Amino acid sequence: MRAIIQYFGQRAVVRCDGNCQKAWGHCSRPRHYLSEHEDDFEWLADDELGTAPEDPGTYEGADGKPTDSSEFPNKWCVRECERCTLSTPDEPHKLINFRTRISNNYEEVK
Repeated sequence: MRAIIQYFGQRAVVRCDGNCQKAWGHCSRPRHYLSEHEDDFEWLADDELGTAPEDPGTYEGADGKPTDSSEFPNKWCVRECERCTLSTPDEPHKLINFRTRISNNYEEVK
């Protein structure tokens, strides 16, 4: 799925794999901690998880997780969904692949 939107006054491209049944949101997706530091974790892979809740309990403005693709992209998609990516129209764009665990790269941010 792909859409061109205005994001903070600039054109942006939002892309998503459309697998909403596996979308938990950045704040709600289950994770495995690698150390005692709260930012040192990996998000679990799709095959380690069941179906995500229809309402993961996170909202952006008044927008929650969409119930079908006709609502794409709403604010929740753009700001909270871990499966959505945002770029400028001229940037190369790659979707996040949750076939394996995804690290938050804590070591790179320190």
